[in-house]
Amino acid sequence: MESTSGSYAHDKQTILQRLSRIEGQARGVARMVEEDRYCIDILQQIASMQAAADAVALMLLEDHVKGCVADGLRSGSDERVDEVVGVIRRYLKR
Repeated sequence: MESTSGSYAHDKQTILQRLSRIEGQARGVARMVEEDRYCIDILQQIASMQAAADAVALMLLEDHVKGCVADGLRSGSDERVDEVVGVIRRYLKR
């Protein structure tokens, strides 16, 4: 079941801009592979992409905790806490 959220609404434009940059970085990495660029240069660009994606993930996580999780706790439910702990576990296993 998919849910919608307004918890990141105030960061939405920033998140979209960062994702657009990450998309551009991915195209750049593909171009580097097509051009047979040096492996280490490609790996450095991939590491940069991962760091950018992690920054976006942290923004979303912070907004989720401050919004959805806090609202759930105020209403007496810890379902959102379990949900966020589960996603953090999956994220750390990568």
